[in-house]
Amino acid sequence: MERQFPKNVRQVGNVSDEPKIYVEDYVDTYLSQIRTKAIDAPVAAALAGEIMEQDGQPVVYISGAIQMKEITVDGTEILINEDTKNDLEEKKKQYFEGQDIVGWCLVETGHPMSLNRGVNKIHGKMFAKENSIFIWKDSVENDEMFFAYKYGELMQMGGHYIYYERNPAMQNYMISTRRQNGVTPSEMVEDRAAKNFRSAIKEKAEYREQRQSSRILYVTSVLLVIIVLVIGVSAMNNYEKMESVQSSLESLSQSVNKPGEDKTPAKEKKVYAADAGDDTQPEDTEETEDEVKESTEETGGSAENMPEAFATLEQLSETDFYVVKKGDTLDTISIDVYGDRGHVDAICKMNGLKDGNLIYIGQKLLLP
Repeated sequence: MERQFPKNVRQVGNVSDEPKIYVEDYVDTYLSQIRTKAIDAPVAAALAGEIMEQDGQPVVYISGAIQMKEITVDGTEILINEDTKNDLEEKKKQYFEGQDIVGWCLVETGHPMSLNRGVNKIHGKMFAKENSIFIWKDSVENDEMFFAYKYGELMQMGGHYIYYERNPAMQNYMISTRRQNGVTPSEMVEDRAAKNFRSAIKEKAEYREQRQSSRILYVTSVLLVIIVLVIGVSAMNNYEKMESVQSSLESLSQSVNKPGEDKTPAKEKKVYAADAGDDTQPEDTEETEDEVKESTEETGGSAENMPEAFATLEQLSETDFYVVKKGDTLDTISIDVYGDRGHVDAICKMNGLKDGNLIYIGQKLLLP
């Protein structure tokens, strides 16, 4: 089956350049996690995925990242020894079998132009495939640049996409290496099954609101139809009554000299009535269990994903949580736990908080 472009994506920068670069969300999260390790010394990671042509244009999918065992920066030179290369190959077979190495990422403090010579040398030696990718990240400022290897050199790209899908290979790699990288479970991965479940509940509530609105609209439409029918029937009756009056006048004029006869025209003996009532009730729109199940399956929040989430949560301990107390804010929690406010965004992301002010007393927060 031919691969389709991901539908659930987030654009970063100008994506008009080629090749089109798609970075899976777990990979983006992992590269951000190892950024803090590179403050003291540069850290590099190989990128796994595939390079292909799709709809007539080159596309690079990055669905895995493997941290290199050891990398040395000496002036403008970057050194990667044979042990690091062998370890990289073993981990690729273990976690990303069937995928290719499509580039690499360097996380360091400074600017990539200072290492331009060393970066080009390493890329040409280890990753010299057409349209392969090099990512540079600043360990302090969190800036990043994307480059593609085209026509024998690295050319800077304007932007890329972050896409979201099930990625058990990268998730397993992150779980197995979290101790080595000093990453806690709450930092490691966001609970996708729980996120999907929350999305399913939210969409279900929205669906109920839509159904309620539809019900009100249906009742209003029925009333309008009844009013129109009543007006129509009344108009028809008035027309028939006028016609009856005219007929009566004609009959009276013809029978004025005929006493004893019934002067009432036959049409006046008719009984007219407008059906101004409609007891039709709107169809019961209460949701059934099948509808709830269908709604849940459409959002990807099926119960099949929950065991994966529970397996990750079982590794947590009480020290991985913070219980919100009276007067707490995310700023005060970050300062209390880490000594600064720099972890507020990480706390929001790990707990699915879109608004950092919406926390409540007694709430358990996963700590990054």
